[in-house]
Amino acid sequence: MLTNDRQELIVKKLKECHSMTTAELCELVQASQATIRRDLHELAMQKRIVKVHGGAMALDQEEGGTERNVEEKRKMNQEEKAAIAKYAASLIKEGDCIYMDAGTTTQQMIDYLEPVKNVTFVTNGFINAKRLAMKGFLVYLPGGSIKPSTEAIVGVECVRSLKQYHFTKSFIGTNGISFSAGFTTPDKNEAVVKAAAISHSKEVFILADQTKFDRISFVTFADLNVGTIITDSVREGKYKKEANIKEVLA
Repeated sequence: MLTNDRQELIVKKLKECHSMTTAELCELVQASQATIRRDLHELAMQKRIVKVHGGAMALDQEEGGTERNVEEKRKMNQEEKAAIAKYAASLIKEGDCIYMDAGTTTQQMIDYLEPVKNVTFVTNGFINAKRLAMKGFLVYLPGGSIKPSTEAIVGVECVRSLKQYHFTKSFIGTNGISFSAGFTTPDKNEAVVKAAAISHSKEVFILADQTKFDRISFVTFADLNVGTIITDSVREGKYKKEANIKEVLA
């Protein structure tokens, strides 16, 4: 098999399976481990896959590097996101100072919040801010520039703003969860905002449906053990051994 054909097959199969071992790839393309290692190195350099210990994983860049917009994301895994959001909202207690990340799952949390609670919110989601304020909560928006596709405020000024706060809890979205890369997102600017909020939070909750596991996006913003993952269910039992996970539809 020609090198190009072999590498294209490897990329295609990784997109289907998310991850494969070196031995599995050798069997797939009928090549030696040395050949597969060279292929994986070249593909990783091209940012088409991610090399991990003993194999490789698909690089999840959502349609070739273009992140899906909010409207597209809202249509995906709606039942699972609703269950995750409902449980996450139940964790907010009287007197909390909350960071709410921009995103479709965090936004759904607002539907389940009781407006009577004495809770302060800081959010980089400008739609979130409006909806929280309409429910009667005290809401702060950080400075920064607007990213229309995700309805998020990002940038250096946003990070600087978040560093003045001390949150009791933060609720963060993610595009990928993996052992090798931790929590990842397609956008570097959003990654540094998430990291800043996490570093100033007493408790951290990562909201992610099961499709986010074994996926790697472009930029890591936190390690796997940074907090609790709230998900619908986990297909890969290995994550339960290494991370703190709450399954709401298991």
